[in-house]
Amino acid sequence: MRVHFLGVRGSTPAPGAHYLSYGGHTSSVALSRGDEAPRLILDAGTGIRHATELLGGAPFVGDVLLTHLHWDHVHGLPFFAGANRADAHTIVRLPVQRAGDSALETLARGFSPPHFPVRPDQLTGRWTFESLEPGNLEIGDFRVMVREIPHKGGRTYGFRIEDASSSVAYLPDHRPNLDGPGPEGIGEYHEAALDLASGVDLLIHDAQLLAEEVAAESGYGHAAAEYAVALAHRAGCARVMLFHHKPDRTDEQLDALAQRFIGDHRVALAREGEVVEL
Repeated sequence: MRVHFLGVRGSTPAPGAHYLSYGGHTSSVALSRGDEAPRLILDAGTGIRHATELLGGAPFVGDVLLTHLHWDHVHGLPFFAGANRADAHTIVRLPVQRAGDSALETLARGFSPPHFPVRPDQLTGRWTFESLEPGNLEIGDFRVMVREIPHKGGRTYGFRIEDASSSVAYLPDHRPNLDGPGPEGIGEYHEAALDLASGVDLLIHDAQLLAEEVAAESGYGHAAAEYAVALAHRAGCARVMLFHHKPDRTDEQLDALAQRFIGDHRVALAREGEVVEL
């Protein structure tokens, strides 16, 4: 499996000279098999625009899985040029809504006039919108585990994706202390997170906060970098990429965060444009 980090920032894009090294686009990760074009994309933040560059001029034909519907995970969707063309076919799957609204109508609440010029079903190409339940499904050569995890402001999922030889867990927005303070006071290691992360080759996890920021800021729905690393160790992950960087955390500050884990070979900070081979 090849993991393409298209956007690694959280909450809002972060343009400017202080954010060039790690990147300013919001959450999106593409998965491919070797040199093949990606057919599975996780989240559609502004980083999804980069997915077009990976298609070699071909249309996108595949699935986009949305962990939840906050702006930083959906706003790139209409600007994904590889999908917004006549010969493309995109299946967008998003968390099933407890109110019973369809996937299309749920997405269209913030993606139609007057908020946006067109509705999702008015984009060019063939688009399919489906509600996604927690459970297991197969998408092409990938097996996907879907679990609900605590966040804030709408139903939120984490994903575990496996192929014949590798595995990755993706939990970009996670508020673990909603289930209690846990042993270190920064969040509980609850069953859903452990199920998703257990033994994976790569854990991609929310690291918007620092441990000392949790008391004041976890109410926004995020985890500390220290929690992500501890979860990786408890779950037996081979590697963990810290993700969903705080929008005002500069390159220099992210370098300082990396120094906190300098002795741990499992830990790295995700950078926009980075490709990880599993």
